[in-house]
Amino acid sequence: MPTSAEILARRLRPKGDDPDAVDRLAGIAIFTCAVALFAVVDTSAKWLILAGVPTLTVVFVRYFGHLALILAVTLPRDGLKSFRSVNPKLQFFRSMCLLGSTLLNFTALSFLPLPVAISIMFAGPIFVTLLSMQLLGEPVTRGRLAAVGLGFLGVLVVVQPWGGAFHPAMLISICAMLCASMYFILTRRLSHESTITHQIWSGGVATVVLLPILLLHWEWPQGALEWIVFVLIGPVALAAHTLVVQAHQKARASVLAPVVYLQLIFVSITGYLVFGDVPGLSVIMGGGIIIAAGLWLRQIERASVG
Repeated sequence: MPTSAEILARRLRPKGDDPDAVDRLAGIAIFTCAVALFAVVDTSAKWLILAGVPTLTVVFVRYFGHLALILAVTLPRDGLKSFRSVNPKLQFFRSMCLLGSTLLNFTALSFLPLPVAISIMFAGPIFVTLLSMQLLGEPVTRGRLAAVGLGFLGVLVVVQPWGGAFHPAMLISICAMLCASMYFILTRRLSHESTITHQIWSGGVATVVLLPILLLHWEWPQGALEWIVFVLIGPVALAAHTLVVQAHQKARASVLAPVVYLQLIFVSITGYLVFGDVPGLSVIMGGGIIIAAGLWLRQIERASVG
């Protein structure tokens, strides 16, 4: 049965019935749905933490729900072969980077408005480029360095370390972004492994690492609404990651990359509706600079490949 994103893409089918154009539209529509779901996950995490659910518990249930569903699908079909990694040590470190990023991001969200934290996380591609030049030996060019510098400027505009709007949790958000950047670098190093293997390791490592801690300090949600959000956050995160994979099967990464910046719009909407947060001028300006730097880097990458 087609997803709602695919139905939308069909309605937007261009004249001439060009298959490549249809696939691009489908990929963009599916990826937009994924980005919207990621905004829902971040909003739900912030809401649960503010409702009194410990941050570690929210992180655990996000990954445990993810892992339980992926195993329910893959174990009957593939058995244990999806667990096997060519480089388990690197997979473990990659999964720990993702866990660290999520834990730090959720912690920062308990103090910061959603648009602020997401704007800082958008600087991830900037740091991925910087780390790629150092760790993967990718070429250092003036264009790349200029785009990286522009991205740093955008982060400074959002964080404003010189002003009264600065909050120490912004440093936590920056650390979350650095962990996410290392996660993407390691994912690139392990690109030969299947998406299912990546998903199982990501969910499995987080679950195994957090479970012993939470057995000693577990706290259940209190109200019915808290329980609903608590149970659904993991499946929603898995659905978002699944849609990301489907979108990349329809369209190239270079086509989909700009769509991720819609998340700033989505979290601004959910942040206002749920928490009454209104993005300030510094967030709008800094986020815009970071997005411009990210798009510039994307254009440089496309030009170097083409």
